[in-house]
Amino acid sequence: MTTGMRALDALLDLQRAIAASRRSGWLGASTTGYGTFPPVNVFRQGDDFVLVAEVPGVDKDGLDIQVKGRQVRIKGTKKLDLADGASVHRRERRSGNFDRALVIPADIDGDGARAEYRDGVLALHLPRSEADRPRSIQIS
Repeated sequence: MTTGMRALDALLDLQRAIAASRRSGWLGASTTGYGTFPPVNVFRQGDDFVLVAEVPGVDKDGLDIQVKGRQVRIKGTKKLDLADGASVHRRERRSGNFDRALVIPADIDGDGARAEYRDGVLALHLPRSEADRPRSIQIS
């Protein structure tokens, strides 16, 4: 076996190991929750998009939402307050900073974007930018 083939095999082994560790959840994607936080759903509504994120335990004033081009970024801090002198026996709810960036399949009009927050659920209404909307072309 040539040196080049051994190097390729080593890279493939590394890629498999990284993929396996991601599937195992060992490398959590953030400091809060298990896996990626906050969990989101993104769907189309006409030409526009809606992003719904679950952010329980996060104060709406502590959220930082940014839109640029096709990217939406949600940052914040999830806090858990314990009573003074409390002893933790089991901890499944995590706390800490989070920073989640997602790519939307079209450019967003940042000036027209709006956010709603209720009962730990954040809804972002993301209008598609006028420059990114499809245009009809007349045949002459």
